[in-house]
Amino acid sequence: MNTPPPDPSARPARLTVGVVGAGRVGPALAASLQLAGHRPVAVSAVSDASRRRAAELLPDVPVVAPAQVLERADLVLLTVPDDTLPGLVEGLVETGAVRPGQLLVHTSGRYGTDVLAPALRSGALPLALHPVMTFTGTTVDVQRLAGCSFGVTAPEELRLAAEALVIEMGGEPEWIEESVRPLYHAALAIGANHLVTLVAEAMEVLRSAGVAAPDRMLGPLLGAALDNALRSGDAALTGPVARGDAGTVAAHVAELRKHAPGTVAGYLAMARATADRALSHGLLKPELAEDLLDVLAHGAAGRGTEGEER
Repeated sequence: MNTPPPDPSARPARLTVGVVGAGRVGPALAASLQLAGHRPVAVSAVSDASRRRAAELLPDVPVVAPAQVLERADLVLLTVPDDTLPGLVEGLVETGAVRPGQLLVHTSGRYGTDVLAPALRSGALPLALHPVMTFTGTTVDVQRLAGCSFGVTAPEELRLAAEALVIEMGGEPEWIEESVRPLYHAALAIGANHLVTLVAEAMEVLRSAGVAAPDRMLGPLLGAALDNALRSGDAALTGPVARGDAGTVAAHVAELRKHAPGTVAGYLAMARATADRALSHGLLKPELAEDLLDVLAHGAAGRGTEGEER
């Protein structure tokens, strides 16, 4: 989707930018805003790793305490873990660090702007801008923001300003209602976080099977599978589960139980989900589904099946 340029009247003025929490996300977003003409002026960082990230992505920007970040910045990026965010906001308000008219932007996928309510009562302007991307904590992240979707939640009167900030970072704003933020975030976790786990497990099993370069073997396969899935959805399903090949699935479970027992539960769960989707979309024939589901049930119970002896 090509997003049209924002209305010039909604374009944020050049702002001083601060970062509270120099994890992988905050410094990259601040560096991207700097490219758009804004001016990073302060960052808070605790660990050695976060200090290194700040130095690499925001050179010459001073590292100060969170309260001092808010003192110096017109726009403050709160880039801390989800579970830390509510307490951080309350603490900043209690210490009087939040100023009226100050833009407070968090990057949590889970929360909308309700989590910023204490700061709103202090006159802050709340924005939730969640970049739908995995971050490395290096300069490559700034380049990857080009075309990256952002889940945007903001008061209606700040919507244009929020979307303009996203576009200035090279992103694509996608409006997410406050009430569905957790559902939206769960969908992203299923797609991205679980994908990393699946790929890592696949590489480990391939190494156990003697494959010297599992990444090279999986690259073309997974790239094609992802492209097909994004284009065609469930119609892209292939493999023994979608075909109803119960004997092959039983053999998989038996071998995984021997050589990679930690992957069995995940394999069975994904196989059941795949079978359900393949059935619903007419890819898996009902007459083959019974044997397949029986194999999966036996596998979950840890019992052998005839197919496992093949």
